[in-house]
Amino acid sequence: MKTANAFRKAETEDVANDLFDRIGEFLCEQRLSPNPQHYTFAYRVLTETRSPLAHAVATITDGGVRLSRADIEKLGGSVAVGTSSTAATEQAERAKRDELVAQTQMQVEGFNDMVQAMRVETEDFGRDLAASADAMKEASIGSDDMVRLTGAMLDRVRSAESRLEAATHEASELRAKLEEARDNARRDPLTDLPNRRAFEEAFAEQCDSGAPLCIAVCDVDHFKSVNDRFGHAVGDRVLKAIADALAVACTGHMVARYGGEEFAILFTGIDCDKALLTLEEGRRSVAAKRYRLRESDQPLGEVTFSAGLTAMKDRESLGTVFGRADRLLYVAKNAGRNQLQIG
Repeated sequence: MKTANAFRKAETEDVANDLFDRIGEFLCEQRLSPNPQHYTFAYRVLTETRSPLAHAVATITDGGVRLSRADIEKLGGSVAVGTSSTAATEQAERAKRDELVAQTQMQVEGFNDMVQAMRVETEDFGRDLAASADAMKEASIGSDDMVRLTGAMLDRVRSAESRLEAATHEASELRAKLEEARDNARRDPLTDLPNRRAFEEAFAEQCDSGAPLCIAVCDVDHFKSVNDRFGHAVGDRVLKAIADALAVACTGHMVARYGGEEFAILFTGIDCDKALLTLEEGRRSVAAKRYRLRESDQPLGEVTFSAGLTAMKDRESLGTVFGRADRLLYVAKNAGRNQLQIG
């Protein structure tokens, strides 16, 4: 009996250890920190394999694409957010977008009311004009009556013109606000680069154009140690500096902040060899910088990034191309970092 119990206990421990290992691999692949919220989310995905949650995660991550914070929040998980300036900036941007949406909604309702009022007034004016025309046909009208009637018609025309001008002004303001909201929804608030959503839309658009496409996935080397040693504010400044360097080196191509310390570049109209030369210039530029703390002038040390680069083949999906570039990124990491891998 003791032997059987010991066997069952060992078997249970093996299952638990296997699940623990798989949860760790999941968190590592998705680059999620091992906190209770993320652990709970991973536990549900890996133990409820037939659930809608597991199915949704499998669909999103097909081809090697990692989950974003928005994905996890949408699926019912919670993403741990520290007190970094990045989180504060993103929260402020979300509040600004919410306020802008509310203002736009109010303007839409006001614009609709104005159009309805103009329609009613135009119908009334049309009926009065028709009635006046019939009256002029049936009876002779004196000059005083004609002046009065003409004046009333002119007043209505001026009123309609004034309302039309106001409506046109409202429409212009509404268009501008909608463009601002659309741009904010596709831009990363920290680096001012396009975000993941904008990158995905640009990829789909360029696919339709038939132009050659290459994708690079870049990741800052040892970025966690920068945050741990110097704080998130310094980490944010490093991300901004790298974003600027990549944007300058890859002028004419889309550089996006894909999430965290990861950047994605969409090279359009050039082959992988030319894209590699362009990206190498960015890598050298970043590696050559010598960062220092503003407060103490203390050297930050070398900051570098690794990247994987690949070309789209036969109208592959973004998940397929991105997944291949991401695997090449891991090859670069494992080969010593601060380098590019092409494939």
